Amino acid sequence: MKSLELYSKKDIQQLTRKRSNETKIGEDVMVLKSETNWEVELNKSTCKFVLLGIPEDIGVRANYGRGGAHTAWKPALDSFLSQQSNEFLNGKDICVLGHVFVDDVMESSNLLNTKNKNEMTELRKLVSIVDERVFEIVSKIISCNKIPIVVGGGHNNSYPIIKASSQSKKQSINVINCDPHTDFRPLEGRHSGNGFSYAYQENYLNKYSVFCMHEQYNTASVLKDFTKNNHRLFYSTYENVFVRDHQSFSDALNQNINFVKIDWSGVEIDLDAITNVPSSAKTSSGISPVQARQYTYQCGSQLNALYLHIAEGAPILSHIKADNKTGKLIAYLISDFIKGVMDK
Repeated sequence: MKSLELYSKKDIQQLTRKRSNETKIGEDVMVLKSETNWEVELNKSTCKFVLLGIPEDIGVRANYGRGGAHTAWKPALDSFLSQQSNEFLNGKDICVLGHVFVDDVMESSNLLNTKNKNEMTELRKLVSIVDERVFEIVSKIISCNKIPIVVGGGHNNSYPIIKASSQSKKQSINVINCDPHTDFRPLEGRHSGNGFSYAYQENYLNKYSVFCMHEQYNTASVLKDFTKNNHRLFYSTYENVFVRDHQSFSDALNQNINFVKIDWSGVEIDLDAITNVPSSAKTSSGISPVQARQYTYQCGSQLNALYLHIAEGAPILSHIKADNKTGKLIAYLISDFIKGVMDK
């Protein structure tokens, strides 16, 4: 079974909104030709960043969340490709690889009822299949010394991305995550709430820092784990910055960055963190889009970043109509991260 749906130049052209006397990012990006040996071609290329989509929401549903995270990738890519290619961000630095092939597992997952215990177990087994495919592709990207930018799907995909990064670098890595939740739930079968706890348990994740965590949306047992293992696990809370006003946004962000800064680091953001962005756990009290952009830029510029992972966005939630602004916001986050890395 194939793991990757490779994009052609024609695919990219169809998504790029062109105008005369302008050059869009989609007109400059690199695409690969060989579906079987694409990593050889990528390894020889001069691009620095590789865009990869994961159009799945199985992990979210396996965590009793709302479906829709499979819809983030295409509108994000559409918006990103139609930005201007100019002195601030040049499309020639970027390869658009394609998306993880998940049609078969998505189809199987849609037949399962999350209210049935046995079927929930089967759903979590499907998440493990997605893990294998994400791991395979991300491993190849990082082995080519490129920086993957992964968009779409639930936060369950943090686990195979961290595993791929760790094994490619032959060491455990550090991760920073902007998220209302730690996603450090028990190892009860794979889902979007335990990607980081699985990676930590299996020693792929060394230091883990959670930025702007919401105090009332994390279990007491998880908070105890962080306190007990505070040399490796750290969080700053949303309430400490925005409610109590004990710390500025910038100071809290730098504190989280400094916790993981010493080594290779993965950069994660859950769109649940941003106020009123359609996502699996949409919040009415989160950080602003501007602050999310500052987060991805500062992580890119200050860290030895291995990857960027943008998770849980759901422009088409299972119970509401499409929100086209989400794709544009994700495109901003991608651009800001790339600029941060390039501005070092």
